Amino acid sequence: MSIREWVHSREIEGLPIFSYEEVTNAFPSLTPQQISNNLYRIGKSEMITQPFKGFYVVIPPHYAAKGIVPPVYYIDQLMDYLRRPYYICLLSAAELLGAAHQRPQEFSVMTVLPRIRMSRLSSLDWNYRSSIPDSFLKEINSETGTIKFSGPELTALDLIQYEQHVGGLSRAATVIEELSEQTVWTGAAERGLLSPSTIATVQRLGYILENVLMNQSQADDLYQELKIVSPKLNRFRLSTRKNDDGAILDKRWNIIVNTEIEIDDL
Repeated sequence: MSIREWVHSREIEGLPIFSYEEVTNAFPSLTPQQISNNLYRIGKSEMITQPFKGFYVVIPPHYAAKGIVPPVYYIDQLMDYLRRPYYICLLSAAELLGAAHQRPQEFSVMTVLPRIRMSRLSSLDWNYRSSIPDSFLKEINSETGTIKFSGPELTALDLIQYEQHVGGLSRAATVIEELSEQTVWTGAAERGLLSPSTIATVQRLGYILENVLMNQSQADDLYQELKIVSPKLNRFRLSTRKNDDGAILDKRWNIIVNTEIEIDDL
């Protein structure tokens, strides 16, 4: 059996994702150079793609025309290969939750440090946090298994904390308005979502819920949870990328309002 035939047999068996190590184990008589040459030729024929060094995906027929396999097809297996916890985040998660009115241009993934280096051609947008809050994740079936993505509350917080990845606070607030039909803040502190490292983000989100989205009920719920974690609130800027010139202070959330947030029409 040739490597090409081996790859085809895996596809038939429902195993369309494999590593370089698996190929070397299947063909111990071949040298590393011979294996690399074979995989290169198979890749040139657009039978497989290599999203990450040593990690290969057989291109399904329904993606063959573009020659690009969407990350949702292989992300769970890639993160297992990298031995990293993860979840799909930001606008990619919002889309899975039915709250992104525009398809995101990049596929956003949250994981832990150290940073992951991929090809410049990759459409993956990597984001990092100190730990993964598993209790606020959801799972959904994909073509190749299951994938993990952030639930509505975690997605809302991430949209504020990583707003530079989604086009700014106005874009983040627009998506959060859509998410608000699903977000439930009661119990968030007890479940570990509101940690000391997220206090500033929670204060910014609370201000936006109350003063931009006019969602007083959810703002009040979030405020009660915030006070459990941080009885005394430090002062933070609404936008971390602008100065305080002409800014006013929102006393409840202790937020320096140094930018204007406008919600997009849906």
